[in-house]
Amino acid sequence: MGLILDSSIVVAAERQGQTVAQLLRYIASAAGDQQAVLSAIGLTELTHAIWRAQVPSIRQRREQFISDLLADVEVVPYTRETALLAGKIDGECAAKGISIPSIDLLIGATALEHGYSVATVNLRHFRLIPGLKIVQL
Repeated sequence: MGLILDSSIVVAAERQGQTVAQLLRYIASAAGDQQAVLSAIGLTELTHAIWRAQVPSIRQRREQFISDLLADVEVVPYTRETALLAGKIDGECAAKGISIPSIDLLIGATALEHGYSVATVNLRHFRLIPGLKIVQL
């Protein structure tokens, strides 16, 4: 069992001035001793936040935080199986009138494919994904 870290957790830790070590200790204390990973899609989202920063010092701080995080956590790829699962979930939900934002759908599908939970501070979209286990931090 493991946890895919949603970008909301990483962004919140970085904004609060936590170190990666502090973030990972917090996750372990709140969710138990599970492997924490990023999804490739989540890494894309975090990289976007680096380059969206208007102030060079903020960009550098975010870039360093993500670099430190990548030294400690694995990045789980987006695979063909993930794409097929995400398409199935999205189609079934759309048929019921449920819309899930693409990034959250892809992170959730990655978690389901690998048998992981998603650790997030934002339940709103992830709870729409059938069968997904969520750890709210």
